[in-house]
Amino acid sequence: MLDATAAATAVFREEWGRIMATLIRASGSFDVAEDALQDAFTSALAAWPVRGIPDNPAAWITAVAHRRMIDLARRTATSTTKAAAVAYEIERLNPTNEEEIDMSGWPDDRLRLMFTCCHPALNLDAQVGLCLRTLGGLSTSEIARAFLLPEATLAQRMVRAKRKIRDARIPYEIPSTERIPERLAAVQTVIYLIFNEGYLANTGSQLVRTDLCNEAIRLARMLVDLMPDAAENLGMLALMLLQNSRRDARTSPAGDLVTLEEQERSLWHQADIVEGLTLLERAGRMRDPGEYQLQAAIAAVHARAKDASKTDWAQIAALYAVLIRFNNSPVVRLNHAVAVAMSE
Repeated sequence: MLDATAAATAVFREEWGRIMATLIRASGSFDVAEDALQDAFTSALAAWPVRGIPDNPAAWITAVAHRRMIDLARRTATSTTKAAAVAYEIERLNPTNEEEIDMSGWPDDRLRLMFTCCHPALNLDAQVGLCLRTLGGLSTSEIARAFLLPEATLAQRMVRAKRKIRDARIPYEIPSTERIPERLAAVQTVIYLIFNEGYLANTGSQLVRTDLCNEAIRLARMLVDLMPDAAENLGMLALMLLQNSRRDARTSPAGDLVTLEEQERSLWHQADIVEGLTLLERAGRMRDPGEYQLQAAIAAVHARAKDASKTDWAQIAALYAVLIRFNNSPVVRLNHAVAVAMSE
């Protein structure tokens, strides 16, 4: 039973977003896809301890979820057209034997889902919630706790967001080439907002929310996998990893915040630093600079310093001077002034 539960949990964490995106494409409904997927996981927990864990657990769950959607569509008289479309998809996969399904030919619909969740017609709270629910697999109660909202309030916002997608007929698609930059920026903003909510912990009793940081990093990795040629995707992931590498040094045993200059740098996670520096170098070779890359470059200067006294403040000041061209906010200007003062 434990092995079956562990296998189902692994599929849930690693494949939830991919399967959800596929089911939403087939059904055209967030709610139908979510209900079907939850039923499929329930079936897995009942069947796998008896029948054994299938060779391809994700394919098994996907096929069962498709069956659930077909059953629902057949019970709904107004859904005959969609039922035929869903039936075609599942018949193409030969669902009579879930263990023999080959998912290699399936399109990866997660990028479409990302752009749908972050459509400008939705408010930011709805974008964040939909991303964490549909791509991250977090429950409504988990998201509500993360942002210190009543569960009922968040649930209402999610319902309104899904209704708006349906009623406004927001397309489940990747935007046209000329609209990609502005829409991609919205996706990046949502992911980085999730990370900052965990890293800065502006609300709640914890100064660092590692669960939210990890979810944001997971979504950023997904975005890099789906759009590997976008330099700012690499820069954003590099920035998160470099910042998150300090997680164990940012609070004292008493739970107080420890400033960057006073942190015990031996506690910094070197694997995260190495990966972040590698991603930043890869982004730099694309010669398409952006705000996330510049912030990551600043974090990299701190990461390379053996201790606070070895920090290259002149380089940080120079990087902030460039960053101001992308983001001329008071915070960036203040940080630039501090870096100049430290360097002189």
